[in-house]
Amino acid sequence: MRHNASKTLALIAMLLPLAASAHTGADGGVHHGFATGFLHPLTGADHLAAMVAVGLWSALAARRAWPDLLWAPLAFAGMLLVGGLMGLAGVQLPAVEPMIAASLLVLGLLVATRVHLPAVVAVAVVGVFAVFHGVAHGYELASEDGAALTLAGMVGATVLLHAAGMAIGWALRRANAWLPRVAGAAVLGLGATLLAQAI
Repeated sequence: MRHNASKTLALIAMLLPLAASAHTGADGGVHHGFATGFLHPLTGADHLAAMVAVGLWSALAARRAWPDLLWAPLAFAGMLLVGGLMGLAGVQLPAVEPMIAASLLVLGLLVATRVHLPAVVAVAVVGVFAVFHGVAHGYELASEDGAALTLAGMVGATVLLHAAGMAIGWALRRANAWLPRVAGAAVLGLGATLLAQAI
């Protein structure tokens, strides 16, 4: 199991830069929009940690591989897209940065405790937080050309980050119980730091 997880992680690591560079072009334009969107979630520790943590928690807390493993990642990716569209449209939400920090606190706690939530609750929790992450992305990408491709790149990177988190989490299911707790504590600590800065 650990060998398969290592191979999956290595494949994801190789695909991230390839997928990003495959859509860049000398003319900039809409190809630049996809690459910008794809790279954007990878450039901020808060977004990166949240997306990996969603996949990590899903794998650690899943009672069975299907469909428990996919509820939270699918909800996060879908609502991230909704939030991104809202941000691009200029919809203003209050407390975006504090909510992003709070998402790391909650996700870090979920990873550390490996608590299993009913699918509806899991979808609601990550979905609400994903909207705020998406809105923040949308605000930052509003000036980019090719908004549709930019959002497609953003969601694509999100899915890959979820997959990386799920692969790590699945590998850690039978590992030392302290490893998931350390990972969760690291995410929680980042969230606490960001929340202190945001308020």
